[in-house]
Amino acid sequence: MKPFESLAQYRPQALGVLRIMTALQFIEHGSQKLFNFPVSAQPHALTGLTTAAGILEFAGGILLALGLFTRPVAFLLAGEMAIAYFMAHMPRDFFPVNNSGDAAISFCFIFLYLIFAGSGAFALDNRRG
Repeated sequence: MKPFESLAQYRPQALGVLRIMTALQFIEHGSQKLFNFPVSAQPHALTGLTTAAGILEFAGGILLALGLFTRPVAFLLAGEMAIAYFMAHMPRDFFPVNNSGDAAISFCFIFLYLIFAGSGAFALDNRRG
């Protein structure tokens, strides 16, 4: 037996934890845009795009944390993060480490993964018909 093969039985739980922890971080981004909480030294100006992003991040994050409508919500949020990267980060510098786009890229690809993998354990999606 391969050393880590026995861990495969815990894939649904690991996926559920990944979904929940990613969602909690995403909620924080939305709440900072919408409510300046946690307090930022440089609060976001609530333009149309920032407000839309804040609503997607806050509401979408809550839905993902609950594991409700995971695939369609993840699809919307992956798109939002791709747009955010190319509109806000990429123009600053080519390299993500220099343009502060690391989080947007990571969120985008985690959400893409959730589209295909589903919600995992601990999700309300599992209770729906």
